[in-house]
Amino acid sequence: MLTAAAPAASLGWLALMAFAAGLVNAIAGGGSLLSFPALLAIGLPAVVANVTNTVALAPGYVGAALAQRGQLRGQGTRLRRLLLAALLGGLAGGLLLLHSSERLFLVLVPWLILSGSLLLALQEPLRQWLRRRASAQVQPEAERFAVLPVFLASLYGGYFGAGLSVILLALLAITLDDNLTRLSGLKQVLALAS
Repeated sequence: MLTAAAPAASLGWLALMAFAAGLVNAIAGGGSLLSFPALLAIGLPAVVANVTNTVALAPGYVGAALAQRGQLRGQGTRLRRLLLAALLGGLAGGLLLLHSSERLFLVLVPWLILSGSLLLALQEPLRQWLRRRASAQVQPEAERFAVLPVFLASLYGGYFGAGLSVILLALLAITLDDNLTRLSGLKQVLALAS
């Protein structure tokens, strides 16, 4: 386990993985798939590594939400409705994490990492499909249909956040009729709330 007297190699490893995760997040998302295993590699318990990783992502979500705040113009009603779902889902996921056993978390982690990795791998084909869908002028779905998917994605994010941004953007694009730039701004705020 990492202590104050940890070897410089462990700290260097963490710094390298943090930098790489930040770079991956800036390009495509999914940096947690690097930073979470790095925290496990230095000996942190799985739940502690997960919470540490999630807290470390918060500044990036804040920065992204601030950078894309212009994309939120005209989405006030939608944001309020979905923000409540994200907050409740994230809270429920966090409580589930804190009140379930470390053993259960360790059983689920490989499946959650696999899911996050698959979403990251499928991100570009999914993005292309979403762009084709948007250009086909699909009739808009009622916004209320986005509430449950956002809640469930946020539940996942509160429990284990890797791949959350990809999940949220896909769900928003499927349930809401808007351009990906505006939906990405919405996603940033919802991911922060989760």
